[in-house]
Amino acid sequence: MINPSFTTKEIETGRLLFAGEWRFVFAAASVAGLPPEKGIEIAFAGRSNVGKSSLINALTGRKALARTSHTPGRTQELIFFESRALTLVDMPGYGYAVAPKQKVKAWTALIHGFLKSRAALARVYVLIDARHGLKEADTPALDLLGQAAVSHQVVLTKADQINPAELEARVDDVKAALAQRAAAFPDIIATSSRSGAGIPELRAAVARLVAERS
Repeated sequence: MINPSFTTKEIETGRLLFAGEWRFVFAAASVAGLPPEKGIEIAFAGRSNVGKSSLINALTGRKALARTSHTPGRTQELIFFESRALTLVDMPGYGYAVAPKQKVKAWTALIHGFLKSRAALARVYVLIDARHGLKEADTPALDLLGQAAVSHQVVLTKADQINPAELEARVDDVKAALAQRAAAFPDIIATSSRSGAGIPELRAAVARLVAERS
């Protein structure tokens, strides 16, 4: 089994956690503009165009809660979405982006400041395209998360676009690469926003995290 196992009760708890009303609450372009901390936050990071917005939409069951785009670098701010029990943060993509270098530099500073300042941040889910695995552009982000001692977990996206044997090998490769990173959560969750694969497990993982922090 590629994904970690959860009980039927945990799967249902995860479904209920994300089944409530979700709304956009804030877009922050600078550390000074971050909203007040409220409850538990989880954030989604990853290379540009890895599928962060699509995953948020799949988790919440909303087609257009988070704006999706085929243009790398379209998300230029920290975007906050809120429900009764949880806040989701869509982070600007790192790596290649169609934007001026000065703008990319500002995004980077924003991400650094956010990670180092948010006590409410329970975990960052680092999204990796299952077709390609870890890339050189992922290393600085993982290093930063480790330096900031922020709990983080890798989520593979677009897992439906490779065969099961390739997916299993990709999971093993990522686990091996993360083994020396103390702040990295050991379990990998493979997902597909298009087919829905792995979405119940990811919801259950978040629900377990919320229960631990509550």
